[in-house]
Amino acid sequence: MAEISQPERVRPAALLPGDTVGIVAPSSGFRRDELEAGCAHLLRLGYKPFYLPSIFDRDLYFGGPIRRRVEELHEMFRRPEVKAILCARGGYGCNYLLPHLDLELIRANPKIFAGCSDVTTLLTWLGDATGLVTFHGPMVAGDFARPDGIEESSWKAAVACDTPYRREFVAADGIQVLKQGTAEGVLYGGCLSLLVASLRTPYEIRTDGTILFIEDRAERPYRIDRMLMQLKLAGKFDGVRGIVFGEMIDCNEAGALDYTLTQVIMRIIRYLDVPIVFGLKSGHVSSGALTLPLGVKANVVARETAMVLGYEAAVQKSPAAVRS
Repeated sequence: MAEISQPERVRPAALLPGDTVGIVAPSSGFRRDELEAGCAHLLRLGYKPFYLPSIFDRDLYFGGPIRRRVEELHEMFRRPEVKAILCARGGYGCNYLLPHLDLELIRANPKIFAGCSDVTTLLTWLGDATGLVTFHGPMVAGDFARPDGIEESSWKAAVACDTPYRREFVAADGIQVLKQGTAEGVLYGGCLSLLVASLRTPYEIRTDGTILFIEDRAERPYRIDRMLMQLKLAGKFDGVRGIVFGEMIDCNEAGALDYTLTQVIMRIIRYLDVPIVFGLKSGHVSSGALTLPLGVKANVVARETAMVLGYEAAVQKSPAAVRS
């Protein structure tokens, strides 16, 4: 692949059958029955789910006070038997953790860290600040709790395989190619509203040299417009190599309209000379959530009605993590 203007990333050890998966609640609270259903799914996949008793704590709409959530995350990175850390759900609250994170602890104990939605805040910052490959993927009390919630082959390809990934997505998968082209860059991004919320903070997203993945849910088109315009005015599209949108469920205006969400999107970014694709099902999705490793070198080929996505191995199977 061509040189990418992004720093080296650390690939964590692959997740193997029998490994312990630590579950954390860094954002909002969740229902116990949904967590149990997600844990049952993890058991069927051959993992050992583990969580601390304090995970059920509540503080307003958060999964407990800031200190509890920070200490829980640190404890999971600290414990040698925990091989991967999965978030119970998103919601709101990860931004409270940012000033309190022990980056040296996390850097010294690289592990698979996965989530989406509000967890975008942690995925992007931990990747940027510690160099760790992170995983935009299903959550335990969400997608793992639903029978059709996750696309298991992409999960295993991302967290268990130390070989490159390549897959073609077509119209039947929900893909719409808005602008054709080929791109190489570092896969990066997450939930649009959280990407925008990082601007002008110490935790601001770093999009130069990326294939930028953008998704959200239940945002009306004018709000999508506003957030994309904010990213544009902040210069966050200037160095991107390609843009891939998620399914964007429930983001269309109610009632009959004479425009589509994709028209709104292209009115803002059609000037970019990069491939632009809509409909990749990761994050907030109707079913079959894909897992995307953030921080790995990737390539996109967008042609007419199909997109081919490829990326380098996100994990490695030797005892110590290595740099990508």
